[in-house]
Amino acid sequence: MDSEVSRILLNFLKKYWLPCLLALVGLIFFIYGLIALWSQNQVSPDIKFETNSTAIIKSENLITVDIEGAVSNPGVYKLKPSSIIQDGLVAAGGLSNEADRDFVAKSINLATKLTDGQKIYIPKVGQSAPTVLGSSNLVTNSGLININSALEKELDTLPGVGPVTVAKIINNRPYLDINDLVSKSVVSQKVFDQIKDKITAY
Repeated sequence: MDSEVSRILLNFLKKYWLPCLLALVGLIFFIYGLIALWSQNQVSPDIKFETNSTAIIKSENLITVDIEGAVSNPGVYKLKPSSIIQDGLVAAGGLSNEADRDFVAKSINLATKLTDGQKIYIPKVGQSAPTVLGSSNLVTNSGLININSALEKELDTLPGVGPVTVAKIINNRPYLDINDLVSKSVVSQKVFDQIKDKITAY
């Protein structure tokens, strides 16, 4: 029985060997394709690192500010364009133990907006304050005296303003507008009319 089956099978292969060979080769490629597809599905998907553009501030949009003097970490800092002096001091680690806090409280408007290339200097106790404190300049580029940051000697140069009025101007800071001098009863309308073209507030 077995020999008969073998003979029939042998005759079949002799007669149809080419179709059988082609079928075998096709089966091999089919199995190979299945194996390759299965292997590809097992590979971990590519990890994509996407940048959230809204979370990054381009360096060219930052402003550069030099913060020196009695601060914990003096140096040059890059800050957001909307930053104010207080933000700059925070970036520099805050005031040091040697800082003249009384001067800062009376003469520097921490709400003043910073500008690119500005320098902020915080004096030490007993140290003479510099003439210029960044955008809180004692005298602006236009020659106007900033009533939010000017020293006593600067305010004393204003017509009709004496030591008593100078002290009132300093003690009533900050000012949102020069007209606050009148609304806060710091100076009379008569004195204000004399000095309004010589002062500014920012």
